[in-house]
Amino acid sequence: MKLADLDDLLVLRGAAHRLTLHSRGPARALLLGSHRSSQRGRGLEFEEVRQYVPGDDPRSIDWRVTARRGRPHTKLYREERERPVWLLVDLNPTLFFGSRLQLKSTLAVRTAALLAWVAAGGGDRIGAAITNGNVTRCIAPRSREAGVLPILNTLIEVQPTAPAAPPPHSLGAALETVAPLVHPGSLILVLSDFATLDDRDNACFSRLAAHNECRLFWIIDPLEREGLPDGRFRGGLPGRIRVVDGRNVHDEWMAAWERRRQRVNALAQRLVLPVTELTTTHPVEQALEALLRAPDAAA
Repeated sequence: MKLADLDDLLVLRGAAHRLTLHSRGPARALLLGSHRSSQRGRGLEFEEVRQYVPGDDPRSIDWRVTARRGRPHTKLYREERERPVWLLVDLNPTLFFGSRLQLKSTLAVRTAALLAWVAAGGGDRIGAAITNGNVTRCIAPRSREAGVLPILNTLIEVQPTAPAAPPPHSLGAALETVAPLVHPGSLILVLSDFATLDDRDNACFSRLAAHNECRLFWIIDPLEREGLPDGRFRGGLPGRIRVVDGRNVHDEWMAAWERRRQRVNALAQRLVLPVTELTTTHPVEQALEALLRAPDAAA
């Protein structure tokens, strides 16, 4: 298994072509994104021409159509607004682990890159807060490639290169760093294995979710939730190999997983946050295609 590199992340631009981050539910705040408003008015995107009715803005009268049809007609527009999208990517050292196709860290980095390309392709401004548990790097939201490329480079630089215990409050530190920077109406996409999720994080999530749309992407390796089978297993890095007996650690292993599962589910249920589980078994392109496919690409 290899770490993600920049070429991997650039290629994902093609996979983002027919995907969208369109909202799947009612907004918690006034959306500022490049999504068409149901309120018609003077804006950037032409909608239609129809017969003038009292109350329409006289400045929008289409004089050519009016002259041709003999009755006043007006142009209608839909407002188009640019929505900030924030990626909050937790790359603490527990993600340097994988028993199947890829490391959890590689899956997290590739998922963040694909989501960044999707956001930029949809006209949104994309920013990020990327943490390794000790340091959080923030990239202010920008449009198009100017927003995506700094994020890709930071993901490559920050991804873990060796396993270790996660620093305490890893995810929470990133949440607290980004919270003052997020404007109401933003879309916040949180990528983590939630190994360090605690009560302090819940409070910060509550503040962010009150005025923004938040979605959780849970990075999982199947071995985490299934546990080791019976037998003795060697794992680690050269010079740091450990031998583990699957039967002896099974109960403790599964209890730790159950505590994490309960914390994540409790957070999602309390704040009504959608959770997408992504496993190292499948490439991210496959995992997100059904979730983010644009309506006109479903056929």
